[in-house]
Amino acid sequence: MTTTATLMDGKAVSQDVLAKCADRVKRITDKTNVTPCLATVLVGNDPASATYVRMKGKRCESVGMTSLRVEMPDDTTTEQLVDKVTQLSNDAAVHGILLQHPVPGQIDERAAFEAIAPGKDVDGVTIHSFGAITFDLDSGYGSCTPAGIMRLLDAYGVKPEGMHAVVIGRSPILGKPMAMMLLGANATVTICHSRTRDLSALVEQADLVVAAVGRANFVLGDWIKQGAIVIDAGYNAGNVGDVDFEPAAARASMITPVPGGVGPMTIATLIDQTSIAAAKQLGVPELI
Repeated sequence: MTTTATLMDGKAVSQDVLAKCADRVKRITDKTNVTPCLATVLVGNDPASATYVRMKGKRCESVGMTSLRVEMPDDTTTEQLVDKVTQLSNDAAVHGILLQHPVPGQIDERAAFEAIAPGKDVDGVTIHSFGAITFDLDSGYGSCTPAGIMRLLDAYGVKPEGMHAVVIGRSPILGKPMAMMLLGANATVTICHSRTRDLSALVEQADLVVAAVGRANFVLGDWIKQGAIVIDAGYNAGNVGDVDFEPAAARASMITPVPGGVGPMTIATLIDQTSIAAAKQLGVPELI
């Protein structure tokens, strides 16, 4: 099957984001003599989570920021994690906090997220940040994956205004904020999920599809309208996304690959939002 769609290269776009971020970090450091710092909190020993944290730490260092890695044992309680996150929130040397998720099952993840100070929620996981995005305020930070998707769309000249966007997935840090961001960009948004009836019929109407349901090849290629834009935010075992790539790419006008599409944009957005948070906290918002 021939791929006719333009591949949306998140890796290339993320490099541009990180280059601009590195310049901002240097200007912040030169002006304040303080190096922006992202604290990453890892609970337990999940190999995939550990890999993601290492990757994010390396990206921090690549732009000149400091990465403070906090590791906690697998039997950590909610109270212990909340206390640690609160300590980091109160630490003036820390400008952004990332709590790697998922956390072990005994922990109330939402309680831990809400312990992150709003100004340091650079991963966009708190209720405050979601509210800020929903009401188009600049007091919070966008959840990194949907915010990264919006940057990727912009880099490829995609204007969601007037489009019918179908978001498949309703997680509080991906599907729901994605829908709010697209709505804020004047798209008409339909939110779907794995239990939506006649899902294929809704996807067939979409000018823009964002797949974030967490199931490999869940969105079939023949669901995609000719010329639609397809954003695959899924990542499953074997480097497989949520969209059946080849048949979808034969119908779409643009599509993100997995890997190399959404993933790099997520990390770049996290790093960039940390530099923005640092500029605000250090009193140099003009450097944003």
